[in-house]
Amino acid sequence: MNIWVSVLLFAVGIALVIKGGDWFVDAASWIARAAGLPSFIIGATIVSIATTMPEMIVSMMAAAQGKIDMAIGNAVGSVTANTGLIMALSLLFLPIIIKRRQYINQCVILIGCAALLILGSMHGSLTTWASIMLLILFAVFMVLNVRNGKSEMQTSEKAEITKKDLTKNIILFVVGAAAIVGGSQLLINGGSAIAEFFKVPERIIAVTMVAIGTSLPELVTTITAIRKKETNLSIGNIVGANIIDLSLILPLCSVVSGKNIPVPAQSFSIDMPVCLGVILIALVPLLIREKGSKIQGGLLLAAYVGYLAFTL
Repeated sequence: MNIWVSVLLFAVGIALVIKGGDWFVDAASWIARAAGLPSFIIGATIVSIATTMPEMIVSMMAAAQGKIDMAIGNAVGSVTANTGLIMALSLLFLPIIIKRRQYINQCVILIGCAALLILGSMHGSLTTWASIMLLILFAVFMVLNVRNGKSEMQTSEKAEITKKDLTKNIILFVVGAAAIVGGSQLLINGGSAIAEFFKVPERIIAVTMVAIGTSLPELVTTITAIRKKETNLSIGNIVGANIIDLSLILPLCSVVSGKNIPVPAQSFSIDMPVCLGVILIALVPLLIREKGSKIQGGLLLAAYVGYLAFTL
């Protein structure tokens, strides 16, 4: 395949995944409201899972096709990009202030997920016990989400249903899901072809181009918030997305592939430790001081740029 065709297919894949994700989340949220689900349930479960659909589908399809480097690189690389790039920009340009008690549980779960991923991969593959523990952490995170959402919002608004809106949202739901799946396949095929052309491991394409590509919605949201000086950007959204990426995607990949996921040496020795490192840089000072700093953002960004330079 011509390299420019591969790059074009890769770019189209990113566009389909991003736009399909938007349609899918909007439609899923509307359908849930129309069904009368409480708004705290929608925000705590449906939206938080749906927003990680691009990373989830890309990694699961890659695992099903035996492209393990792509599956692991995308899941771990997305967390590193979310933290080292997106959260770094937030800390550099927005005054971030948090309340420790509101974030402590989620932050501990995220750090636990990253550490568990490393411990569970020490023998060259992500073990069954580690996958089970990650899924337990995911369940705990969901329970906390629902509990917090319920305490903050006791009422729910049922969406007004018209035939036109129902038809529109069902179509958006189906088309959005199809766009995510189709775009994911283009990402995987295009990424593999690019890696083959440049004679680099698929892992490198996964932790750079694919990971950043599937994190573009969060990046665009952050840049928009910076431009509008929107100071209440929620660190919780990034933390939540990272927890789902680490605790749900790789265990599901293990189920899809039907075996323990083999973890490449480079992923274990480089990608996973860097992922844990940027998480610690981002969260520990934030929890101690209850506010972010430009120095912290600069360290995160420098760490991420250094990681990309080393990887490439």
